[in-house]
Formats: sequence, structure tokens, C-alpha cells
Amino acid sequence: MKELIGSPGTVSGLTLRITQCAFAAASIGVMVSTSDFSTYTAFCYLIASMGLQLLWSFGLACLDVYALRRKRDLQNPVLVSLFVVTAMLSLAAACSSAGVIVLYARDLDFCRAQAHLPCRQYEISIILAFITWVLIAMSSHVMFWILASF
Repeated sequence: MKELIGSPGTVSGLTLRITQCAFAAASIGVMVSTSDFSTYTAFCYLIASMGLQLLWSFGLACLDVYALRRKRDLQNPVLVSLFVVTAMLSLAAACSSAGVIVLYARDLDFCRAQAHLPCRQYEISIILAFITWVLIAMSSHVMFWILASF
């Protein structure tokens, strides 16, 4: 079977998983550093989704390290299909949080009226979540190709 860039058990796959972890952790860190993110359900959902993605990507990175050290093949249909589910979850969380911040910052001018809200930090966290999702989408694309080859 042809080896795809970003497939499980490869150096490029390990790099992709590590960057997914880093951006998910950065998104969580920026959001948690705000004072009252927990009062908004969409932001809590974003934190939960990014936390799940962080753990999932870290677990896959560990599997990639194991596969690289032992020279094993990780192209398993169950593992591959589970990755697609986390991609959809992360996209849903990023989109709902982006919708809330667009409503507050642009449509209602809520951020300008309530100066104590750290809207800029919310926006940065959501941008980091979207970058995480783009990386996950790249992995999901590879996973779809691998699934098609089984």
C-alpha cells in the first residue's frame, strides 16, 4: 500500500499529531486565561472539545512513536474511522464559539459595551481552535484515503 503523508505510524503523521496537540493546548490555555469563559456554553464546549482533541492527538502521537520504534503498521480501519469523528466534533465546537463571538463583537457590539470582557482573547482561542481543526481535517483526509484502500 502506498504511504501517504500524515498517515499513522510515519514521521509526518507524528509531526501532524504533535502540532494538533500544541494548537489544541494553546486554544485551551488562551480561553482558560480569561476570567469568565465558563458563563458561555459555546466556550465551555470548545474547551471540552479541544481537551478531547488534545488527549486523542497525544494518544495517537504515542502510537506513532511506538510504531516508528517497532517499525509496525498502524493502518487499522477502526482507528482510522475514529479519527474522523473527532474532526467533526472539533469543527462543531469551533463554529459554535465563532458564532457567539461574531454575535457579541460584530452584531451586537457587546464587547464594546462590556469593556471588561476579554473578547480579543476569545477570538484568539477560536482562531487556534480553527487551526487545530485544519490540521485534523488534513489527517481526516488521509484517513479517508486509507479507509478507501482497505
